[in-house]
Formats: sequence, C-alpha cells, structure tokens
Amino acid sequence: MAFISRYGLYEYTVMSLSLNNAPAFFMYMMNSVFMEYLDKFVVVFIDDILVYSKTEAEHEGHLWLVLQKLREHKLYAKFSKCDFWIKEFQFLGHAISNGGIAIDQNKVAEVQNWEKFLGLAGYYRRFVEGFSKTAKPMTALLEKNTKFKWTPKCQEAFEELKKRLTTAPVLTFPDMHKPFSVYCDASRLGLGCVLMQKGKVIGYASRHLRDHEKNYPTHDLELTAVVHALKIWRHYLFGQRCDIYTDHKSLKYIFTQTELNMRQKRWLELIKDYDLEIHYHLGKANVVADALSRKSQINLLWTRTLPEELAIEFDRLSLGFLNNIGGVTVEIEPTLEQDIRKGQIDDEKIKEIKEFIKLGKAPGFREDNEGVVWHGNRICVPNIKSIWELILKEAHQIVYSIHPGSEKMYQDLKQKFW
Repeated sequence: MAFISRYGLYEYTVMSLSLNNAPAFFMYMMNSVFMEYLDKFVVVFIDDILVYSKTEAEHEGHLWLVLQKLREHKLYAKFSKCDFWIKEFQFLGHAISNGGIAIDQNKVAEVQNWEKFLGLAGYYRRFVEGFSKTAKPMTALLEKNTKFKWTPKCQEAFEELKKRLTTAPVLTFPDMHKPFSVYCDASRLGLGCVLMQKGKVIGYASRHLRDHEKNYPTHDLELTAVVHALKIWRHYLFGQRCDIYTDHKSLKYIFTQTELNMRQKRWLELIKDYDLEIHYHLGKANVVADALSRKSQINLLWTRTLPEELAIEFDRLSLGFLNNIGGVTVEIEPTLEQDIRKGQIDDEKIKEIKEFIKLGKAPGFREDNEGVVWHGNRICVPNIKSIWELILKEAHQIVYSIHPGSEKMYQDLKQKFW
C-alpha cells in the first residue's frame, strides 16, 4: 500500500492499519510459502498447518518438506504447540479421523446463548439435515425490522438443533475417483439436498426460499434445488460423474424440452457444465440419506414387502443391508385399510358418489370389485374422526419415519387419500 505526491512515493514500513490487515497479509504469506504443497499434503489457515499423508513413510517425507520450508523462510513453530504422528485431531472446529469428519464436541459444549448458538450451528450446518427449516423460527428474529419475540417455536427449534448437533453423524470423505449421488427436494418452506457416495453421507445442504422463489411453480422449485446442490458442491461435482435424484418426474426431460422460460434456460446452461443424469425417484428422495424412509407414501398400508425385495431395493440405492438387526420388528396390519372400507358403507357423502358413478356423472371416481370408492388412485376417506386420527398417526409416528413437517405430510397424504 503506497501513495505518491509531488515530494515522492511513500510506502508503509510497518503493517498498515495494524491488526485489521495483519490476518489477511499473514494468510497471504503462508499460502505463498506453501503454495507448491497446498491441497497435496498441506492445509494452512493463518498459523495452523495441517500435514496429511496415506502412509507413515510418506508422512515422514511430507514433514521433512514442511519443516524445510519453515526454515527457508525463517518461520518458527513452537514445539509445545505441535502434534506429530496423530490419527485423530481437532482442526478449525472439526474432529477429523480416518473414519471421517465430525463436530468438535468441545465447541458444542460452549453454547451459552441463542445468538452465539445460531452462529455455531450455522458453521456446522452441513452435518444437520434440514438445517434451514429447523432453524427458521430463530433466523427469522435476525431479519431487518423484526421485533424480537422468543416464542415456544423458537425454544423448540433451539432445543432440536442442540440435540442434532450433539448427535450429528460422522460425514465420510469423498472419493474423487467414484461417482456421486445427489438427492434433492423442494417445498414451500425451503430447499434440501444430500450428497452421497456408495450409500454414505458426505454432506447436507439446505436453505430458505427467497421472496421471489416463493412464487415459483413446483417444477421450477424442484429445479432450483438441483441448481442449489450443483452450486454449493461444485468443488466435488464439477468434472465428476453424478446422478441427481428428484421426486419430480418432468425434470428427467429437462434436456429435451423445447419450450423453456428465460430462467429455465439460464439454469439449463449451468446444468450442462456437469456430467450428470437426472433420475426420477418416487418419494421424497432427500430423506434417503437417513437410510430408511421410503415409507413416506403410506404404501406400507397396501403392500406386503418381503425382506428379499427390500434387499434388492437397498442394493439399487447403494444402501447397506443387514440380515440380522437387533432392533424393532415392524408388523404391518391392514387395520386402517379395513376401517376405511367399513367406514365407507355408512358414509352419506360416499353413498351419494356411488349413485353418481352408476349414472356416469362422477368423473374421476370409480368403485372397485369390493365396493370401495376411489378417486383415481386415491382411496376416499369417510367422515369419521377416528379414521382421520389414525391416518395422521400412521403418517407422522410410524416407527421409521423422520417426523415429517406439515407441508411434506400433507403432500404425502394427498397422493393416497381423498
């Protein structure tokens, strides 16, 4: 930094603006010193130097090169602050080991107030599925011109995020020689994505919808989720084979559609930069990252899925499958199906629909061989409170559900019940 006048050129002989510029300049200097080793076996952040290797012999050589660089540039490392030959360590708030990357529990234990907590939780958001949706009651308090009011929903979100942080999964390291799988989902509450490889989670990503996005049709919302995933994980996905899974079938044909609006054309140009294929995945695919959530369509009420069929399905999704699991045994009973069938017999509205079906005046409705009324592929639910409650219970409290939100549960139920 310098300035010139008629009396000559003047430059700083000390650090300008003192500590304001010192970290940035020091970071620049460290990157310059280790430039030839960066991302090969060295990671540097200001005064923290991480040296990583695959074998002990390789590590010894790497350490020698790093120490030699420090000597050449007259940089000194304090021996008492150095750790050598370790397999598990904390670096920039993360616990890193051979098994993957996890949250540093010492950092989590320091949470004392909601603002500090929200900042910390945001730093670890890639460990928490659906972070944006869960944290929304609290993040809304940070919006401009918003009056601060701590509601029961805020407290619930605070407790839920604390719970998720302290039980967050270990994320696996990506293998850049193997293809990736991305599961995308969108709703009127936000976007959610999961990055996976061979059935293991590499990271979660989510965000709220922006104001203009709230007016998007469903097709564009789902495409927004795909674009969001490609942008946020570009460093993983660019130049790599990638499979995108979405529950919106029309996205499969996005490359062959002839009539696109300007926004879709712009997104299509971005998507074409990647070596990817879009697949239709029945059900909310982003929940697949929790390893067992294909239940969400309430199909368990009408299917009798055998373990062999599950094994085939898990193998198709590249998910692990254990034959012997010491856990819960799920027994599927046709109670709800039978209750709906019996309830239709005395329901006045459904009786009326049956009469119209016979007269050919009930488009979309049909009566099967057992006398049950359907609207398309959706069974008609009689006006009986106990049946309504049972449907909601099955959808929300089933053993292996992830406690879906109101919007997701409504969309799931709407596909099976009328």
